[in-house]
Amino acid sequence: MGTRRNFIKNTVAGSIGLGVSTPAFSNIFHSNILGANDHINCAVFGVRSRAKAHIIAINAIENAKVLYNCDVDDTIVEEHNKWCEENIGYIPKVEKDFRKILEDKDVDAVFIATPEHWHAPMAIMAMQAGKHVYIEKPCSHNPYENDLLMAAQKKYGKKVQMGNQQRSARTSIMAIEDIRNGIIGEVYKGEAYYSNKRTSIGNGKKIDVPKTLDWDLWQGPAPREEYRDNVHPYNWHWFRTWGTGEIHNNGTHEIDICRWALGVDIPERVTSFGGKYTFDDDWEFVDNQQVTFTYPGEKFITWTGHSRIIMKPERPGRGATIYGTKGTIQLDRGFYKLFDLEGNPLKFEFERYKGAASSTDTMGMSGLDVDHVRNFFDGIRYDKSLRSDIQDAAISTMICHLGNMAQDAGETLVIDPKTARVLNNDKAMESWKRSYENGWEPSIY
Repeated sequence: MGTRRNFIKNTVAGSIGLGVSTPAFSNIFHSNILGANDHINCAVFGVRSRAKAHIIAINAIENAKVLYNCDVDDTIVEEHNKWCEENIGYIPKVEKDFRKILEDKDVDAVFIATPEHWHAPMAIMAMQAGKHVYIEKPCSHNPYENDLLMAAQKKYGKKVQMGNQQRSARTSIMAIEDIRNGIIGEVYKGEAYYSNKRTSIGNGKKIDVPKTLDWDLWQGPAPREEYRDNVHPYNWHWFRTWGTGEIHNNGTHEIDICRWALGVDIPERVTSFGGKYTFDDDWEFVDNQQVTFTYPGEKFITWTGHSRIIMKPERPGRGATIYGTKGTIQLDRGFYKLFDLEGNPLKFEFERYKGAASSTDTMGMSGLDVDHVRNFFDGIRYDKSLRSDIQDAAISTMICHLGNMAQDAGETLVIDPKTARVLNNDKAMESWKRSYENGWEPSIY
């Protein structure tokens, strides 16, 4: 199996220079070296839902402030301004076009909570403008962008943290340390799962773009489509042009924890079973899925995603179970449960974060975000290691891409662990890179 070092080396080397163009904006590189007491000025891109957790976290940390809010929908901005006044006591400056914010040398870090097709292109442009980046998961819309994003971080040297915040949970950190110390013997399986009861998104009708929305800028790097009434502001998740399905939307979190626990990176084989079973609507991904990722040494990870039907018998809406030769560990964002081989409980660590979110809460706001953002700021201020540095986090995102690719292929994919490329399957590799709107393809220069 290729090591993480080999995977990063190969993907970065193969990515520099890919892509041909980005929209013109001032290419500002500035040396904003921060000390422990220096202020970190932030901009938040995409402010409808998840960004509110970011803003609460930024506001809770000393010497940090939200300088800008950025969104392409005036209605969302208006609501968000009221929310800011009520929850953080001030209204940051508002800008509709993020490129103008990137030109402001006073901005040190950007937080990206936009639709997924914007994540990697926006992060790359932010690094090119000299900004550190906190990027929501998944960090890319497709494998090509995943490689490019890692290459950009290597080239521009900025701190980039992905928002899989369970990496900062005290209970998860404790569990991983115990696993490394052999508490459940040799670990061999990680079981990740998620369950929700999402309703139908219907069949969209083409309508005029709302006057409050800049639909062209909302689409950005994606090929242009006519506006319809069941995409914005949330259901873009289930359209391939903009989203990546449930395995990315929520599976990234739990699959990442399993990978962390097992100490593995890119798998050797990926098999996916599933389908769209529940509603006859515009949803373009599977709504129920079972994926198996296999590794050398007889290790494997499974992902069970139930988007539109609650799993029975009932269990927590999300979580991960790690299996070892001497016992098992069950984890979610607030607890750690240890069992012996007979299922007897041996240890229970609990930390219910204030405001901890349910599986159906798209905002996902809790004290755990404060811990993860603080780690990001410590990386900027003291050059401390990030708990979800993009060079590692992108591997978890890549695994999820491979899960979607295996589902589309309808057969087991054989993977090169050094590069994550699918071997001997040209059809599967057709989805490695997307088509971009003219002038919007991300690039490194």
